[in-house]
Amino acid sequence: MAPMAGISDHPYRLLTRQFGAAYSITEFVNAIDVLSGHPYLVTQRLAFSDRERPIAIQLFDDQPDRLVLAAKVIASYHPDIIDINMGCSVKKVSNRGAGAGLLREPLKVAKIFSDLSRTINVPITAKIRLGWDYPSRNYLEIARIIEENGGQLIAVHARTRKQGYGGKADWNAIAEIKSRAGIPIVGNGDVKSLNDIGRMFAQTGCDAIMIGRAAIGNPWIFKQVEKQDLELNEIVHIASQHLSMMCTFYGEPVAFQLFRKHAGKYFNPSLLTKEQRKSFYDIQSIDQFVHTIKSTYSADQQT
Repeated sequence: MAPMAGISDHPYRLLTRQFGAAYSITEFVNAIDVLSGHPYLVTQRLAFSDRERPIAIQLFDDQPDRLVLAAKVIASYHPDIIDINMGCSVKKVSNRGAGAGLLREPLKVAKIFSDLSRTINVPITAKIRLGWDYPSRNYLEIARIIEENGGQLIAVHARTRKQGYGGKADWNAIAEIKSRAGIPIVGNGDVKSLNDIGRMFAQTGCDAIMIGRAAIGNPWIFKQVEKQDLELNEIVHIASQHLSMMCTFYGEPVAFQLFRKHAGKYFNPSLLTKEQRKSFYDIQSIDQFVHTIKSTYSADQQT
C-alpha cells in the first residue's frame, strides 16, 4: 500500500492489511514537525498497531542533519522501517528541496542515506521518482547512491516530478533499476487492475508492487478480487466498516468529514442528482450512511 497524504491513515492501513496488503507506510511526516513536537503526530500520523507490522514511517525534509535528528525520534516509536520520501511532487514540498526536490541533489541524497544508515538502528528505505523532469531523469544514479549508502529497499514511482500523476508511468525504468540493484525494488505507477499487477511483475521483474490511488475505495485489489464482480451489499458493508474505524479513531464529526474522499471512491457521486449528492455528503451517522447508499444505488450502478 502506497503512502498517500490524507488517505493512508491508521484506519485505512488496518483495512488494507485486512485485505492482504503486505506492509504499510504512513502518510509522510515533516521532520520539522517531529522535532517541534507537533501535537497531531502522536495522536494521528505516528499512531499504529502491531496488526500493521511490518510498518514504515515515512519522513520528508531537505536537510540531512534535521532528517537524522527526526529519525532518532521516530525510531523511539519502534517502527520496522523508516522511509525517506523522495517522490512528493507537490510544489510546497518539492520546491523547497524536499520530496522529489532531493532528486536534483545526488550528493545530498548520499549524505542523507549514509548518515541515517550509520546512526539509526532501523532499516532505511526510499520512495523515489525518475527525476525532476524528463531531461534530468537520473533514477539510475539516485538508486545506486541510495544502495551504496545503506538504503535497503527502493520504491519507484515511474514518473518524473514534472509529470505529477499525469502521463504514463515508464515501467521500463523500473526494470532498468531492478536489473542493476542488489536490494529489493518495488514498482509503483499505473497499477489500476489485477491485470496490471501481472503485467508489471512480468515487464519489470520487480520484487513487489505498490498500489496507491487504485486502492482508494477498493481494498479488494489487495485480495486480487475485481470490485466490479462484487454485490452492492458487500461494498456497503466494507465502506461502513471503514467509516466505523474512522469514527473510533477520529471521533464522529471529523470522521464523517474525512470519509468523504473515500466515499467518492467506494461509490460514484457523479451518478447522484444534486439533491442526492447533498444528502450523501451531509451524512452524520453510520446507519444514515447505509440507508442513503442502499436507497440511492442499485446493483447495476455500482462502480
